[in-house]
Amino acid sequence: MTIMIKISSFTELKKILETNEKVWFMLFKKGSEQSDCAYNNFSQIENPSKDSVLCYADVNLVRDIHTEFNITSVPTLVEFENGKLKNTIKGCHQPEQFKLIFEKSVFINNNTGDKKPVKSVTVYTTPTCSWCTTVKRHLDANGIRYREVNVAADTKAAEEMVRKSGQQGVPQTDINGQIVVGFNKERINALLEIK
Repeated sequence: MTIMIKISSFTELKKILETNEKVWFMLFKKGSEQSDCAYNNFSQIENPSKDSVLCYADVNLVRDIHTEFNITSVPTLVEFENGKLKNTIKGCHQPEQFKLIFEKSVFINNNTGDKKPVKSVTVYTTPTCSWCTTVKRHLDANGIRYREVNVAADTKAAEEMVRKSGQQGVPQTDINGQIVVGFNKERINALLEIK
């Protein structure tokens, strides 16, 4: 059984961040289908390592955390390392996907060899887009960090996306300024050097 710590305020989270090397923090909204899915699946996973802490907060009850880290949508899994925000992973994922995210993080952190420069990846999505989910799962499975932008909720981002690509359809993936429209696995793999 995984032990998860319920967080009631930013002050409480800050104390946990100060005393733990690795913190995985699920921010969700109880009663929302996506959030309940993410929380339930997150709570089923094993703690990835003895050095990490799993915790969660419901934005219905805690209103000072998401603004502190500029998190504009839930559910979001936030990865902290040595007290600093390292990554955010949005949406509901299956327990196996959460496990993969944890394993990739450990693998990436322990890799002391030559590191490739990290590429800037943004995925433009809408909540009802199944191909958007496919793109995100592909990136997650390959340990690619990305920022997700829901263009249905953000008109400025939607306009920016159309300006970049000339197209309105989603998903669109911006990889270091190169736009991939739809789920073009070969092109995404080539741009991200996924073998």
